[in-house]
Amino acid sequence: MKAAIFESYGSPEVMEIRDVVKPFIKEEDRVLIKVVSASINQYDILFRKGYIPTRLENGLIKPKTQILGIDVAGVVEAVGENVQKFKVGDHVFGSCVGSHAEYVCPRQNVLSLMPKNSTFEEAAAIPCAAQTALQALRDVAKVKAGDKVLVYGASGGVGHFAVQLARYYGAEVTAVCSTSNIEWIRDLGAHHVIDYTQEDFAHNGKKYNIILDAVGKRTFFSCFHSLTENGIYITEHPLYPKYHPIQLMIGSIIGSKKPKIHLAKPNDSDLDLLRVLMEKETLRPVIEKCFTLNEIVEAHRHVESGRTKGKVVLKIE
Repeated sequence: MKAAIFESYGSPEVMEIRDVVKPFIKEEDRVLIKVVSASINQYDILFRKGYIPTRLENGLIKPKTQILGIDVAGVVEAVGENVQKFKVGDHVFGSCVGSHAEYVCPRQNVLSLMPKNSTFEEAAAIPCAAQTALQALRDVAKVKAGDKVLVYGASGGVGHFAVQLARYYGAEVTAVCSTSNIEWIRDLGAHHVIDYTQEDFAHNGKKYNIILDAVGKRTFFSCFHSLTENGIYITEHPLYPKYHPIQLMIGSIIGSKKPKIHLAKPNDSDLDLLRVLMEKETLRPVIEKCFTLNEIVEAHRHVESGRTKGKVVLKIE
């Protein structure tokens, strides 16, 4: 099968399309999927570049896992003996390392049936980013109706889902983005939109129960005075280590305002919920651009530029 692989860390040019061995079902709870679409996340960029935290997981000198991709949407081609939820021919989406390839073989507990009203491209845009936003708001921050939630980086992959999910849970949502993204972010349900090129929310005197930094560009300290007395600051970029250990250490002793670091934990129950929200049209992914697998270098360049809006998707089939 064809796959995008990287045998060394570095620039987008280390990515190559190669013929590799097609995966097969070894364990009884796995599902063989013919991949139709897979999104590209910051995860992929960080692992390809070889940031120190990623090297500790994937090899200090050269990558052990050489096929990137953590989101998948495709068609079930075979199932293990213990798989009850899916059958051959089902359209599924979910989480799976190595999805920038023609086939993957994930466990059934990180998959769900695709939303009936979504394309493969839309389904592939959901898993990592939407689960990150969902778990950060629901599980870490315990968001509830009436909370004031600020999403920094609202036009990014995680951010645009966070805006919609915070609104779903009844929060009053303030979105922070650039000038060019204001209108479509407002259309997603944000009650207030701040253009960060014109105003720094940290200096406007307003307080928020929850601040979600969806792009890892603010610190707990810079947001401290914008939090309510028991407010929570969450960043979803634990792979950027510059401030996080200090934030956690000091934040744990200085008072009731708390910094939290969150990385999504893939699971089928959250994917099932996201599927229902998609089918009810409460949630929708915004896809900025699609690339083919053969355009993997250009796709990495585009995501690494930091100018993406919503999600970037690979068309594999």
